Amino acid sequence: MILKKNNIAEYILYLWQIEDYLRAFPQQAEANQELHDLYNMMLQENIIEGGHLQLAKNALAELEDLHDDILQQEATYRAAMLRLTPALNLLKAKTNTPTMSDIEACLILLYQIMMLHLQQREISAETAETQKQATQVLQYLSKTYREQE
Repeated sequence: MILKKNNIAEYILYLWQIEDYLRAFPQQAEANQELHDLYNMMLQENIIEGGHLQLAKNALAELEDLHDDILQQEATYRAAMLRLTPALNLLKAKTNTPTMSDIEACLILLYQIMMLHLQQREISAETAETQKQATQVLQYLSKTYREQE
């Protein structure tokens, strides 16, 4: 898929959004072939009630591997992650999976903010700053991923 190559973080968020959409409106799986195929994958993977498609899990694993590599090699990236860590740890503590990776936490943060915007709810200045930092990290990872492909 072109979206994955161009921006792997957006690809993951897109898949999560489609999963939620198909859970809420399963009848829409008949709207086009892509939705139909994704819904069938959700049925086969037994994630109609919750969880993520293997496609999303695989993409997340690729992004996490890249994150680990860059973290070891680039001091600037490491510093950006250190600034983001307290906010991510706070987010993780509020979830059912406090041991999730920092990259998954960044994606969850952005997904939750997207949902708040859809509900026309405000976010705090602190959350907006964390969003900015997480977005920068994910943009850098996506750019690096694209360049490696």
